[in-house]
Amino acid sequence: MLAPPVARDAAGGLPSVVAAGYGGNRLLAMGRAAVDPRYGRLAANADVVHYPLTVPLPRVRARRVVTLHDVQHLDLPELFSRTERAYRAVAYDRTAQHADRVVVVSEFVRGRVVERLRLDPARVRVTPLGLDHDTLRPADVQREPFVLYPAKPWPHKNHARLFEAFARVRRERPDLRLVLTGGGRYDRLPDGVEARGQLPRAEVVSLLQRAEALVFPSLYEGFGLPPLEAMACGTPVACSNAASLPEVVGDAARLFDPRDPDDIAAGLLDVLADPEPWRERGLLRAGRYSWDETARLTDAVYGELG
Repeated sequence: MLAPPVARDAAGGLPSVVAAGYGGNRLLAMGRAAVDPRYGRLAANADVVHYPLTVPLPRVRARRVVTLHDVQHLDLPELFSRTERAYRAVAYDRTAQHADRVVVVSEFVRGRVVERLRLDPARVRVTPLGLDHDTLRPADVQREPFVLYPAKPWPHKNHARLFEAFARVRRERPDLRLVLTGGGRYDRLPDGVEARGQLPRAEVVSLLQRAEALVFPSLYEGFGLPPLEAMACGTPVACSNAASLPEVVGDAARLFDPRDPDDIAAGLLDVLADPEPWRERGLLRAGRYSWDETARLTDAVYGELG
């Protein structure tokens, strides 16, 4: 196994090589690993190699499994530069087309890759992501008057419309704050909005446990973990009805149209006004997802090729 520096123990006792870190630059780290003789020796006798970040580095002769998290660059090309689209056409699309198996994280992504990349459905396997229920659980703490949105300010995360919606919500709840996490820069933050930056995992979990609600207005997700993480913490969720999100959250979140600030505001006000039913349904929904199940399904894919 090739492990990143931030997850040195991820191999769980299996033979592994820790890749050199490059300040968070994933491509540089993978490029270094591609010429690392330690990894070459480790992979030499492998029957199957899995690339969970899609890009097939380091290259090997074994049968290949790739995880393709989404095809947002094909579905929303206007959000990507020409250079980024060209890179993904090779690193993602071509890689998936030549892999022995393609693992996707939702039925939504499965449908999109079959349609957009013309993949043989027989080579595509759905393996949903999981939750760490030992960490993500309700806490015996007082809920505080803030709504949480854990997302970098990338275009598809839809912050501008959220800010419009939140201004409407504040007319009824002037005490309410919107807390943003995940890093990134903002030109200007409206009244009542605060950006906490990139936080340690424990602090994010604490925010999930203390928030009155999580709002998730994303325009596109291949899966979408934050709504489920909030549910596991007993936090009500108001969520976009776009892409994979309805599949992931089911009836446990109040869905809204992410392109309509009025609908975002209405969804958020609904869960704030009557949180308990959403809290109960959310806990049940989150209980369906575990990393043990993700591992079982992934191992089954290896078994098909090994």
